[in-house]
Amino acid sequence: MDLHVLVSMVVWTVSSAVLLFVLMYVDSLFTRYNDLEELKAGNMAVTTRFVLKLLAQAYILSSSISAASSLGEALLVSVVSFLLLFALEKTVHLLLGKWGKIELDHGTQLGKIGYGLLSGSLHIVGALLISAFL
Repeated sequence: MDLHVLVSMVVWTVSSAVLLFVLMYVDSLFTRYNDLEELKAGNMAVTTRFVLKLLAQAYILSSSISAASSLGEALLVSVVSFLLLFALEKTVHLLLGKWGKIELDHGTQLGKIGYGLLSGSLHIVGALLISAFL
């Protein structure tokens, strides 16, 4: 392993970590609750959703890094994937709210772990589907 590979690894890792932070922050702006406050308060439903969302984004980023020819391409694929996951989540939330009378955000905020697990699993499913295209 040469110096170029080591430097590349550091640059890609730092860039990926920054992107993951930004994506998780943007996601938290669209929930009905403050993710960090709920995490600090010990809300396991919010924690479950947050962890699954983070794993989904990391999996997509990992897949895009392995398939990309450049750092910019990998980061762009991750941003587009985030937008797809966001649309998927909002669509399913809307449909569950209308047809099933299940408010995932509200249930998650109340600490119902099943709601947080279902909400977070939407991201895992989306990540697996998106990564299949990479």
